[in-house]
Parts: sequence; structure tokens; C-alpha cells
Amino acid sequence: MSAATPQSPSPHTVLGSGPAGTELARELVRRGHPVRLVDRKGDGPAIEGVERFAADVSTVEGARAAIGGAAVVHHCVNVAYHLQTEVMPRVQEAVLAAVAATGARLVVLDTLYPYGETGGAVMTEDSPWQATSRKGRMRAELDERYLSAHRAGRARVALGRSADFVGPGVLNSSLGAAVFPGALTGGDVVGIGDIDLPHSYTDIRDVAAGLATLGERPEGDGRVWHLPTAPAVSTREIHTMIEKRVGRPLNVVTLSEPRPFGPFDERFMAEFAEMFYQHTEPQIMDSTAFERTFGAAPTPLTDTVDATVTWYEEWLGSR
Repeated sequence: MSAATPQSPSPHTVLGSGPAGTELARELVRRGHPVRLVDRKGDGPAIEGVERFAADVSTVEGARAAIGGAAVVHHCVNVAYHLQTEVMPRVQEAVLAAVAATGARLVVLDTLYPYGETGGAVMTEDSPWQATSRKGRMRAELDERYLSAHRAGRARVALGRSADFVGPGVLNSSLGAAVFPGALTGGDVVGIGDIDLPHSYTDIRDVAAGLATLGERPEGDGRVWHLPTAPAVSTREIHTMIEKRVGRPLNVVTLSEPRPFGPFDERFMAEFAEMFYQHTEPQIMDSTAFERTFGAAPTPLTDTVDATVTWYEEWLGSR
């Protein structure tokens, strides 16, 4: 995707070193920004131009230490599914307090959970928030607090929502380690729910580029944006793209209901059960508003599949 170049580089702090945070750190470096990448341990492979920093951002003290000197803070922290409703509100409270004290702008990586079940309706930034799941209600409550803080002048905040991740480095996704290793080795490939329904997937590189753009463009503050996402197709169509790329048919095992299988253990699937509706109704996200406002375009899904297969080939070869 394309994005405007900032007039002058400014220091950015990225909270969370998962696939989104790590790819965002790389993207910000490519755009010329000094970058600090924060997690609890502060270790991991060196990334040129990136300072790794250890902090617990679920505490105000840890969040203040992590974001010291940053003009923009990107909140990409996530935790294990079974801990989200307990930990994510604490992280929000600490990070909001920290940016309120320092004046840094805040860009938050968000999910589609607040919309809840849509009956297959296309999701835009104007769609109602009608979540009934615990995690969906929690996300909606957090988002309202972020926007309320912005309206009150306490902090300057933008929210960037993504569909399910896919792309290089993405393991813990319905289109991640449950799919690509099996596709490359002839093993099982997991399909969740009705794989013939249209389902949006966001390339992790578009997630990073979109968040970087929100960090550079303060005119996007104070609202929710859908990060650039290719038009929805069925998961089966993506499987066909993968088959063409790897040169073999996929052995797809479809989970018609939540149950442990492959990388999805019992604890994860027990927590995922309330979100299973995302795979039993069309999940269609529209990112037109972001694309038109910021002059961006999502990566075509064929390119995403090519890059992801290449990454998994290298990943499997290194294990």
C-alpha cells in the first residue's frame, strides 16, 4: 500500500512485539522514524534502526517509562485469549494515563469484535457496535473510552481496525500456522466454520503501513478507521490460491464447531467458542474510507499468499 511521507521524522514507540508490532516497527524505520519496540522482556532478534525496550505497560510506571520521548505511541499489545478481558483494560488505563501525561499521540490497533454478529452485512466504520460476546463487549467498552478521552481533550487517539491477520510472520491466526505448514508438507490444513462464505483477511504489512500512516497523519485522530484490506473472498478461494502456489492439493480438515485441533488447544478453543460466529456468517470488512482519505491500497490477496508461502518455506527450513 502507498502512504504519504511525513515532513519530518518523529520518534515513535510501538507497544507489543507480536507480528503487527514488529512489522510496524520495520515500517516506521523504512519511513525514517526513530523507533522503540516495547515488550515485557525487551529481547528478540535485532532489527536495524529499532531500540528494544523492556517494560510492563499494564502499569502506569511501566507505560510512562516505555513511551518517554515519543511523539507517537502505537498500542499493539495483545495477550492470550483467556487473559484478554482481565489484562487489556489494565493496559488501556495505564497507556491512556501515560500519553495524557506526556502529550504523545496514541494509535491503537483494534479488532472487528465490537460489531458482533452482523448477519453478513458489510462492516464499515458506521456499522453499529452490537457485540454480545465477553471479548466483543470488552473491546467496545475500551474503544468508547479511547474516543471519550479524545473528545474530552485528555489524549489524541486514532483507532485502526483490522480483519483476521495473514502474511509473513503471522502464526496465531485462522490463516496462519494452522494452514501454511500443512500446505507445504502435505499435512492437514485447518478450515474453520463455513469456508465457502466470504471472509476478510488483512495483510500484516497493510496493518503496519496503515498504523504508520495514522501515526503520521493527525487529521485521522478521534475516530475509528478500517485498515486497508483486500476485498473479501471465501477461505476456499484462498486455499485454491495456496494450492496453485505450492503445487499440491490441500488436505483440508474443516471444524464445523469449536473443538481442539492442531495448533488450537482446548483452552484456546474454549475461549474462541463465543467468537465462532465470525466463521459461520460472512465476515466482510470495507476499508474504502481509509483508502480514499490517505491514498492507500491494500495488497492483492495473490501477492499476500505468495509472500506468506515464501516466509513459511524459510521458517520451516530453519526449524
